[in-house]
Formats: sequence, C-alpha cells, structure tokens
Amino acid sequence: MGEAAVAAHNVFVYGSLLSDDVVRILLNRVSPSSAAFLSHFHRLSIKGRVYPAILPVQNRHVSGRVLMEISDPELHILDEFEDVEYQRTRVEVSLLESSDKLQADAYVWSNTSDPNLYGDWDFEKEWKQVHTESFIKMTMGFMEELELPESKPIGATYESFYQQDDAEK
Repeated sequence: MGEAAVAAHNVFVYGSLLSDDVVRILLNRVSPSSAAFLSHFHRLSIKGRVYPAILPVQNRHVSGRVLMEISDPELHILDEFEDVEYQRTRVEVSLLESSDKLQADAYVWSNTSDPNLYGDWDFEKEWKQVHTESFIKMTMGFMEELELPESKPIGATYESFYQQDDAEK
C-alpha cells in the first residue's frame, strides 16, 4: 500500500481548533482549511470550560473552518484531543467562498440534555479573552502525555492543568 492510499479526512472545527497555534501543536503542521458553516447545529458554552460544544438545533448554524487533508493518524490525535464527551459525527458543511457542500467529520457533544451547556460561544470574543497561552501550554502537555503509554484523556489533562493554574493565582 503506497503513500497514495492514505485516507484524507475533512474535519469541521468550531472551537479551540480554529486556532492555528493549537492545530500546529497537535498535528505538527497547519493543514489547508476553508471557512465553512454547519447548518442545523448550535454552538454553546460549557460551564467551567474554555472550549465550546455543538448540538443539533433546527434553523441555527455554526460558523467555523474545515481542516482538509487530515490523515488517519492525525484524525486519531484529534479524536483523543476531543475526548469521550464528543462523538465524531459525519456532517455536511457549506464552504463560505463557493457555497459548495462538503462531507466532513465534526465533534458533537454526546449529552444532548447536559445542564452545563448554555448560551452562545464566540471564537473572537471567548478565545481572545480566555487564557489562550495557558490553553496552548495545556495542549503541549496533552501531546507529551499522548506519547506516554499511560496517556490520560484530554478532560483529565484539562482539569489537572487548570486546577494547577488556579492554585497558582
């Protein structure tokens, strides 16, 4: 099986993965991407977290980007990063520039009746205001953990990182 047989995935991102810095740490590169939106979904804030969730909601849409040419190993890293609370789901997104429709994977919050979900989440507002640097440090810590045989899920890395961060204040 030569190099040409490597599967390439499209992944719709709408939260922390809109940051090139986060993608670069996880994948060791910034993949080609296009601005896109996902119809009939809503992006929500999660209580106590700096990253958002999406859930199916009629007549709403989520703006984001499609990361293209994602390899199987890279998809595995994203699966680990997105953790068990998200379900990787095949969706149809619309590209902003061309209105072309595209099949992509998106990480959808598994618990549709989660009481910790509320309001809206806006990348420019939330991400620029939150601790971008500390999230990037946490992501680096996650990648180091991932290389260990007993790697922790991102939720555990996130909690231990941010608890330690709070303790320092």
